[in-house]
Amino acid sequence: MGSQLRADQYERYKRHLTLPEIGVQGQQALLEARVLVVGAGGLGCPLAQYLAAAGVGTLGIVDFDVVDASNLQRQILYGTADVGRPKVEVAAERIAALNPDVRVEAHPLHLSSENALEVMRDYDVVVDGTDNFPTRYLTNDACVLLGRPNVHGSIFRFDGQATVFDAGRGPCYRCLYPEPPPPGLVPSCAEGGVLGVLPGLIAIIQATETVKLITGVGEPLIGRLLQYSALDMSFTEFRLRKDAECPVCGENPSLTELIDYDQFCAPRPGEEVVEAPVPEASVADVAARLARREAFLLLDVREPHEIEIAAIEGSTRIPLAQLEARVAELVDWKERPIVVHCKTGGRSARGVRLLAELGFKDVVNLAGGIDLWSESVDPSLPRY
Repeated sequence: MGSQLRADQYERYKRHLTLPEIGVQGQQALLEARVLVVGAGGLGCPLAQYLAAAGVGTLGIVDFDVVDASNLQRQILYGTADVGRPKVEVAAERIAALNPDVRVEAHPLHLSSENALEVMRDYDVVVDGTDNFPTRYLTNDACVLLGRPNVHGSIFRFDGQATVFDAGRGPCYRCLYPEPPPPGLVPSCAEGGVLGVLPGLIAIIQATETVKLITGVGEPLIGRLLQYSALDMSFTEFRLRKDAECPVCGENPSLTELIDYDQFCAPRPGEEVVEAPVPEASVADVAARLARREAFLLLDVREPHEIEIAAIEGSTRIPLAQLEARVAELVDWKERPIVVHCKTGGRSARGVRLLAELGFKDVVNLAGGIDLWSESVDPSLPRY
C-alpha cells in the first residue's frame, strides 16, 4: 500500500475513514485504483461523478460522441452550453473541478476490437455504461481475456438492471446472453424513451459495486442480477450461473481473441427479413400538395403521447397497433390517395404495407416522417 494520506485528504474523505470496513487502507486503495468507464452517457455521467467523489485516483472515460440537447434530461455532467462539445472533454473538466485527487484519462474514440485490449489492460475495473449490444459483447470479451471485472448496467424506459461479471469468480455476460437479440427486436432508448432519473439509480449501484471491488468490502453482485422497476419501486434479484459451455469463459473456450462485434450482432441466416421498399413521398412534395389543397388523407400512425409533442395539422391519427382493427374508419379512402407518417418512417412503412395488403390502392410513406418535416418544412414543430 502507498504512503499515508495528506492532511487535506483526511478532511475530504473523513466519512470514509470513520467506516472501519474502509478506513485509511481502503481509501488508499481507492486513490491508487484505476477504473475505466465505458460510455459517458446516462450511466457514465453519475458513475464518473460518484467514483471521482469517492477518490478513485485514475478514472478513464471512453466515448466518441458529442453532447446533444437530448442528452441533458439525464446526462448530468453536461449543461446547455456544452452542446456540441466532446463528452470526454466536458467530463474531464467537471471531474477536475470536483476532485483534484482524480486524474482523468480521456479516450475520445469508438471502442473496437482493434483498440479495446490496449485501452482496457491498464485498468483494474471496467464499468460498462454502454447502450448497444456490439459494445457490450466487446467489453465483456475483452474483460474476460484480460481477467478484469466488468460492472454491468443497462436501462430502458422505467427499468434497469445491474450485476458484476467476473469470469474468475462467476459468470460473464455471454453466460447470461449467449447471443444478441435479432436487430430491431429491442428498441433503443431513443426509440422507446427512458425516465431521466433512472440511469442515476442504476449508476449508483454500479459505483457502489466498483468501490466494493476496489476496497474488498461486502459481497459483490457476482452471480446475481439485480433488476429494478421505477414504476412500482421494486427490486428483484436473480441468481446467475456460469455456463461451462460459454465460448469465452467456459471450460473449453473457443473465443480466444476479439471478433467483429458488428457482424456478431447482425442478423443470422434465416433471421433477416428483407422487405420490399414501399412507395414514398418527400416532405417537400407533401407540403406542396397540402398548400394546393389536394384531396388526400394524411395518416399519422404514432402513439398519442408523441402526437402531444408535435403533429401536422389536419392529419388523421390512428396508432399503428390499432390500424388493422380500425381500418373501417378509412374505407372512404380505399381508392383514394393516402400518405402515412410516423416519427422517422419505419412504423409508417409497416402501415403502408398493411393497408396495401388490405386492398388500399394508393398508399405512400412520408419519407423521414415528422422529424424531417419539422426540420425542413415547419421548424415550429418540436423535434423529439
